[in-house]
Amino acid sequence: MTEHFRLTASEAQAKFKDGSLTVEEYADSLLSRIESRDATVHAWAYLDPELVLQRARELDQIPPEQRGRLHGVAIGVKDVIYTKDMPTEYNSPIYDNDTTRVDAGSIRVLRANGALIFGKTSTTEFAATSVGPSHKGPKTANPHDPTRTPGGSSAGSGAAVGDFQVPVALGTQTIGSTIRPGSFNGIYAMKPTWNSITREGQKIHSLILDTLGLYARSVDDMKLLLDVFQLVNDEPEEDFHVHGAKFALLSFPTPEWPAAGPGTTAALKQSAELLRSHGAEVEEIVLGDEFRQMYKYHLQVLAVDGRVAFLPDYIVAKDKLHSSLVDYVENTDKYTRKEQLKAFDELAAMRPKLDSLADKYAAIIAPSVVDEAPVGHGNTGSPAFCGPWTAMHMPVLNLLGFKGENGLPIGLSAVSSRYRDQHLLRVCQEVGKIFESEGGWKREL
Repeated sequence: MTEHFRLTASEAQAKFKDGSLTVEEYADSLLSRIESRDATVHAWAYLDPELVLQRARELDQIPPEQRGRLHGVAIGVKDVIYTKDMPTEYNSPIYDNDTTRVDAGSIRVLRANGALIFGKTSTTEFAATSVGPSHKGPKTANPHDPTRTPGGSSAGSGAAVGDFQVPVALGTQTIGSTIRPGSFNGIYAMKPTWNSITREGQKIHSLILDTLGLYARSVDDMKLLLDVFQLVNDEPEEDFHVHGAKFALLSFPTPEWPAAGPGTTAALKQSAELLRSHGAEVEEIVLGDEFRQMYKYHLQVLAVDGRVAFLPDYIVAKDKLHSSLVDYVENTDKYTRKEQLKAFDELAAMRPKLDSLADKYAAIIAPSVVDEAPVGHGNTGSPAFCGPWTAMHMPVLNLLGFKGENGLPIGLSAVSSRYRDQHLLRVCQEVGKIFESEGGWKREL
């Protein structure tokens, strides 16, 4: 018999519907899993078991005909997103035990659809630094190898889903804060099209780049979330088949990015071989010179937007801010206004060009990370390979199934053009089956 905590959200919902499992029983199983693993993984910034069980009992009392589309689905929430019944601390001493009286827009949507908001997951400071969570308690660890990072800044959400502590969770992404933890923790992770899901009530680093991110252990669960957030495509939903489809393989985005490590290089090669063995056409592509300075402009936008984002906290409590966030505010002369506008405009001009390229393929397959999760908790790993799709506002989903030289998971990114999120999920539903069954990595937790 499958232990209840191992169920995906879709599997748990099926049991709620047939009466073989209550939400309270499911929540109790998840809490037991957390109790047994928390000393190793440290995924949670805030968790109140009594509140979880109270909410679960309330959901069990709802008549079946009145239940929402996410009835009973336990969701971890990155601790930069407002929750009215739990503190939102941003991993910052400035906001110790700070509780808002409102839910973020995303949380309101989830609650209205019957979700069980489980707790707040750990993050780097304001989701804007590369050092692991450390303000309160031990740093979050990778569940597959606790000596390694789970990635950041959505460390706790990635680790909690990867360790069967919740089936789905919310993250955020400004460069690679959703996709990178997805790869390191061996789970599906999605950064939807920019601004397709409300960001009201979450900490913003950059209005131009920040996106709510999603974690799950199955594409079916990712579909549940996209449907609840009402993401729709222009084209009708049609069955997708790998046989006869055309994919692009992007091994190295531009000269600005680091070289892929041996694990990612092998995963890219194997992915192409697997797709071809299933009847797909795979074309290796490179990005042209017009995209050469994308990462430079991306970081420039972050520097300029970071000053706006962190000025209030700087004014109130500079001594409690991480030095990198202080630098955002104090480096007022780093870029001129003219250079700032050039960065905005150059990125905007690139987006329709990359959309046009992506529309030639079922999806672009690209690296998610440099390699396996690095050893240590002082740094969350390079986000560089995730940056293009954040800067271009394109939907990207981390696919799992591959492993590195140490047997740890390595993900690959599947990318589509803007506002084709549901199309991308249909593609990944089929590609994911192949990669999971034949890629060579198996979850052993």
